[in-house]
Amino acid sequence: MKKYRFTLLSLFLMATLTQVYGQKSKDGWQDLFNGKDLSGWKQLNGKAKYEVKDGAIVGTSVMGTPNSFLTTEKNYGDFIFECDVKVDNKLNSGIQIRSLSTPEYQNGRVHGYQVEIDPSDRAYSAGLYDEARRGWLYPLDLNPEGKKAFMKDEWNKYRIEAIGTSIRTFLNGKPIAHVIDDMTPSGFICLQVHAIGNKDLEGTQVSWKNVRIKTSNLKPSPPANISIVNLIPNALDNAEKAQGWSLLFDGKSVDQWRSYGGTEFPAKRWAHNDGTITISKSDGSETGNDIVTKKLFGPAFEFEFDFKLTEGANSGVKYFVDQKFNSKGKSGIGCEYQVLDDEKHPDAKLGKNGNRTIASFYDVIPADRPKNSMKKIGEWNQGRIVVQKDGTVQHFLNGYKVVEYVRGSPQFKEFVAESKFKGFEGFGMSQSGNLLLQDHGDNVSFRSLKVREIK
Repeated sequence: MKKYRFTLLSLFLMATLTQVYGQKSKDGWQDLFNGKDLSGWKQLNGKAKYEVKDGAIVGTSVMGTPNSFLTTEKNYGDFIFECDVKVDNKLNSGIQIRSLSTPEYQNGRVHGYQVEIDPSDRAYSAGLYDEARRGWLYPLDLNPEGKKAFMKDEWNKYRIEAIGTSIRTFLNGKPIAHVIDDMTPSGFICLQVHAIGNKDLEGTQVSWKNVRIKTSNLKPSPPANISIVNLIPNALDNAEKAQGWSLLFDGKSVDQWRSYGGTEFPAKRWAHNDGTITISKSDGSETGNDIVTKKLFGPAFEFEFDFKLTEGANSGVKYFVDQKFNSKGKSGIGCEYQVLDDEKHPDAKLGKNGNRTIASFYDVIPADRPKNSMKKIGEWNQGRIVVQKDGTVQHFLNGYKVVEYVRGSPQFKEFVAESKFKGFEGFGMSQSGNLLLQDHGDNVSFRSLKVREIK
């Protein structure tokens, strides 16, 4: 009798789930929206209007309310999710995945990964944002081709593959973003209607249909040749290895580094523990104690690094460092990605047009940084230097492209001629050079140092 009652209960639960979400197909897909009503969903935070029209979920913006989220009642860890989206060109929206809402976090504010729906000219659709937490994880400066995928005034096909620590997004069949992260392994999925600050935007809408998920027998899409953002310290994902990335610091060994002008890693002020390479603050009598890679890199490569500043600190990451130049006992000579506390260090106000501020090509080209692109002092920032085969060089800060120039171009020569490097003939034009972490007398930490040579 007990076995019989259990079977009836199981059948009842299966029938209920089928009624809410729809029948699971033979290939493992499960509909999350039955096309009729909002069974299986609940609304959190804002008061935007959600309703079903013509077989689609339609979200309508409302003035005077925060971001609204229509949320699955169930949590999901590993999955492949698909849906079609159509949005008013004036409205921003998104698809939350592995997201949470708890009383202790901002009074229940929804937070977690958001796949962007962005019809604006910025064109960040399917980029990855961390709602109410870390901000942009994958802005589409990292994948300019991906900006072309979104179609205004039409239905767009979104695909999200969240498998283990890998989160990949696709838009209309094109790969857009790839992030490696382990902050939130599981959470709900929700459909966002963004808050509006203008009465003229009230009533703008976003619609979703063909909302479905697969949670077993997951087969990721083939590898894509797009930038990968890895937020797990000192680690390489298999996808990064396939692209040719290698670690210059694994969190323990500094065998790939030596002192500038020497053969061994410095015995003073540099430390390599707790997963970081850290230079301690000097008493003022000692600077220029730089470290460089033992290997030379060029003419084309990518170098990625995390850095953490202390208040008022100054440092730099240099590339194409050429030891034929006499540095007169100071820091090695090469192109420099500036690492600086712009607010507290006076160097930010020197130079020309801000060309000594963070992420700038130091004393040569100023960084064009969006608001909030810099993390707070004491938090980790991600830098990236890309040198293409045609001589194009780019600096990225936390995923935003902030500097671009072409080595050897007339503009490059003009900028160098007006800089402190004008006396170094051939500056920045070496075919290859060391990578360098600078000692400027201040306490700065580095980690996740990785490089990829571009063939």
